Amino acid sequence: MNINVEGYRVVVTAGARGIGRAIVNAFVASGANVHLCDIDETALGACLTAVSGTTGTVCDVGNPQQVDQMMTEAIETLGGIDVLVNNAGIAGPAGPIESVTQESLLDCLNVNLGSQFYTAKHAIPLMKAQRRGSIINIASTAGQYGFPWRSPYCTSKWAIIGLTKTMAMELGEFNIRANVICPGSINNKRMEHVIQLEHEVTGNSKEQVREGFLKQVSMNTFIDPEEIANMALFIASPLGRHISGQALAVDGHTETMRN
Repeated sequence: MNINVEGYRVVVTAGARGIGRAIVNAFVASGANVHLCDIDETALGACLTAVSGTTGTVCDVGNPQQVDQMMTEAIETLGGIDVLVNNAGIAGPAGPIESVTQESLLDCLNVNLGSQFYTAKHAIPLMKAQRRGSIINIASTAGQYGFPWRSPYCTSKWAIIGLTKTMAMELGEFNIRANVICPGSINNKRMEHVIQLEHEVTGNSKEQVREGFLKQVSMNTFIDPEEIANMALFIASPLGRHISGQALAVDGHTETMRN
């Protein structure tokens, strides 16, 4: 089935690499006009060169002033917003709760959660005025379970689900939908970083850590970034017009997080 989002105006945060890049590719391939941002200027430039139909802004989404500038540029370039995909996030610190500093906790919450407030405050008034829109916030299966040694990250992802369900309740009367996608373990470089973090905290080998992540999934698999992009495309399209307020896991069925 072909999904047609011809002419949709889409904003994707952290869109130059990984899941974000897969989301950009999927929307452009289906006819959308995409404005993306990324903190990595080199990666952003490479994406804009490789993917026609995209524009972009260098932006640290943890900085509200930079988000204001990025969203202003996106709105001016696209002429409005039909779909907002909040993909940006950081891993945060790893370690037992008592080792987590206030600075690292607040930084993780600000980037992962705060950035979704900052972008939505720009997009929502436009979506209300046109009486349509789709907000897609990327969380994690860590937002559905506890996650030992990753308390700031886990906390931020749980909060994203609460924020999104609240958005759906506030915005439904304006025909604006809000959903969360919860990726499981992803086949990308970021997952390798997560494995390295747990290896450092627990002393288990990286192969043991990787096997542990696989064992927590009933389908015994990692997920490709394109699978997250396909879900984002589906729920933003007319095919998902009555899907709202949902936390949709794309994870091969996570049974439990690490223990």
